This record gives sequence, C-alpha cells and structure tokens, in this order.
Amino acid sequence: MKQNTYCVIMAGGVGSRFWPLSTSQTPKQFLDIFGTGKSLLQQTFERFESICPLENFIVVTSSSYKHLVMQQLPKLSSEQVLEEPLRRNTAPCIAFANTIIKSKNADANIVVTPADHLILNQNSFESSINKGLEFVESKDALLTLGIKPTHPETGYGYIQIGETAAEEKTFNKVKTFTEKPDIEMATVLFESGEFYWNSGIFMWSLKTIEKAYNTNLSEVATPFIEFSKHIGSKEEEKALHEAYLECKNISIDYGVMEKANNVFVKKVNFGWSDLGTWSSLHEHMRTNDNNNAVIKGDVLLYNTQNTIVHLPEGKKGVIQGLDGYIVVQSDKAILICPRSNEKQIRQFTTDLKTEFGDK
Repeated sequence: MKQNTYCVIMAGGVGSRFWPLSTSQTPKQFLDIFGTGKSLLQQTFERFESICPLENFIVVTSSSYKHLVMQQLPKLSSEQVLEEPLRRNTAPCIAFANTIIKSKNADANIVVTPADHLILNQNSFESSINKGLEFVESKDALLTLGIKPTHPETGYGYIQIGETAAEEKTFNKVKTFTEKPDIEMATVLFESGEFYWNSGIFMWSLKTIEKAYNTNLSEVATPFIEFSKHIGSKEEEKALHEAYLECKNISIDYGVMEKANNVFVKKVNFGWSDLGTWSSLHEHMRTNDNNNAVIKGDVLLYNTQNTIVHLPEGKKGVIQGLDGYIVVQSDKAILICPRSNEKQIRQFTTDLKTEFGDK
C-alpha cells in the first residue's frame, strides 16, 4: 500500500432527488438505501480501505454533516473530516482537500470519489483504481474513469475517447466532454460507440492537479493559496470562510477537466451507478416478474408493474393498479410519482417548503 496514496471522499451533497428518504438534515450518502446495514458513505469508505492508508483518507462535507461523518466513520480522526463553510460545487471542494493534503505530503497521488456511488464488483474496482494510480504517478495526467453505456442516458455526462494512451489499451486520451444530453443526443452518443459515461471518479498527482487549477481555474486556485498560509493558525477558520466567499461556484468538470489538454480516461467495467435517482436504484435492485422492486416494507402488489417501493421498516402496504411509479414513505412524508416525472422531485421539495415551511 503506497503511503503517497490519498483518498478524497466528497460527502457534502443534499441528495434532493432521493426525497423523501433523503432530506437536508440527513442526505442520501448517510442513509442505508439498500437495507444492508451500511450507509452509502460507509460502503464508499470500505471500498477504498485496501487501497489507501487509513490516515490518508479525507472526507469533505458540510459543517452541518460533520457529526454524521464522525458517527459513521469512527476510524477517522476529526482532522480528516474537512468542513466546507459554504456550498460551492466540486472544484472548490477538491481545491480545499488538495490544500490540506499539500500541507502533509507534496508528493501525494490522489483519488477523488463521490460518497454515494454503487459499485458491484469490488475486485475489478480495486484493480482499476490501482492501475489508475500507477498511471497518474508516472504521467502528467488528469484521469477519469469511463463506463461503457448500456443505454441512452440523459442523467450522466459523456466522454469521447481518443487514441490509446498506454500499453494497456484501457487508457485513452479524452477528445471531448458532453454534459447531460437530451434523449436525442444521448441516443446518438450511445450508438456511436465512441462515448463513455463520466463516472465522476478522478485520479491525479497533487502536482498535476495543482498546475491544472493554476492554469485553468485561477479564480478558485488563488483563494486557496491564500488560505494555505493560515493552516494551523488561529486564523484558519476565518481564512477558509473568506476563500469560499471569494472562489467561483463551479464543478471540477467545467472548471478544469473540459479545459485541460492532459485529460485521460480509463475504460472500466465494475458495475457502476451514481444512484442519482430512484430509477437508477431500481435498475440495480432485485425485481419480481412484473419488474417491481420492493426495497423495504411488507408490501402486496396487485396489477402493478415497473414500480419501486420503499416503506419504513415494519410498515405494511397494498398497492394496486400502478405502472412505472415511485412509492416512497419516510417518517414525515410520502411520495407517489410516475418514474417518468422523477426529475421534478427537486421542484416538489421546493414547493413543499414554500407551501408548508421546512419542517
């Protein structure tokens, strides 16, 4: 296990598309979505335990969620859980982690991962990550992992692969990035065979990503250079808040990956989903003959197809006559929505707050 390997877990999202199970108080990364007894964050941490030394884990989250991280990952010290004072997307999040890592190890090689992905094949995943880390350790490269599409998907970004970049032919130069397309464009990209889904899992050396920020995203790099001068001092918290106030709200994809000329993709196949929606969860659940997935609850289904159901533990339910629906009940709310309309869930939560308040 390489002592220069660091793992950054991004765990600050609010997971609004998984409402009503996911709330602003307890977002989806802290929930046991699959009923396994472990949250998505805990599964993510365990996924990397054989890859990264324990002391080299960094979790970046909101100040509101640090206590949840510490409860769920008791192996980590408080110093390994970084608190973002404001929500500023993934580029500032990663810049914050980079700055802290640099104060510890300027020779670090880093893998960055969201906290809420599903990985089905752990052995293949470990092999892919280890080979990716070897690649970025020896090259001036920004590396992302690409997933071969199984269907036209409008919820993922796409990567167009270019020429082979290493002896192992799973590494390619990136030609272009395409952000979440409409269904017509997604179909074109899928049928071309040249495009892979962007997994959102990245690898690079600290030196390479630092150079990429300075070249392509100085409006985020500069505030954190100033912040770095105050690490370990009484002014650290104030300097961090000022850095977040000053830096641009932008994703790592827009801010760095789509601009840099040294971006590569490793094509992987380890059973991946970013679990962004209830339907993405349905794709990976065991279903009955009518393609229904009951994740939790004692449920009887009559004349119902293509539906996903999640009720509280011990709750009984009867559902009749639905086709392609999401039925989810939490302690405080219930959602009954066609799967075809699930992109409106975020708006539903906004409307509820407007109508009834955040309670």
